[in-house]
Amino acid sequence: MLQCFDGTFYVGVTGNIERRLYQHHEGAFETCYTFMRRPLCLVYAGEFDRIAEAIDFEKKLKSWSHKKKRAFAQRDWPNLTRYSRGPDRTPVIPSVAPKARSRGTAICHPERSAEGAESRDSDSVRDRGCPSTTALARLRSG
Repeated sequence: MLQCFDGTFYVGVTGNIERRLYQHHEGAFETCYTFMRRPLCLVYAGEFDRIAEAIDFEKKLKSWSHKKKRAFAQRDWPNLTRYSRGPDRTPVIPSVAPKARSRGTAICHPERSAEGAESRDSDSVRDRGCPSTTALARLRSG
């Protein structure tokens, strides 16, 4: 999941995250959603045992509201739960973040620090350091 310069999110599936991230950052495809929304920030990457699982998860993420995607990207579990339940229901706040399963585990890259998520009201990545930008620089130099 990429967060675009304008605060929107892009969700996709790939077999090579480094290559695909590079393509998005470089604007390799003019018709791609992210082309005019650069710079981009990688906020989530998941690893799955089977491609069908990855596609199912991609479809699920794409169906979520912007607020729910933002809560997921920021690891804001109480609000993710709240947005999952709807506005007219009492939110359920878990005491601990959900535990990962052993198979089909989603791995989050990069980990966001408290400093990186200082502004929960802002949808933009403009003024935040983006770890994926550093990763891209390493890819270019390597």
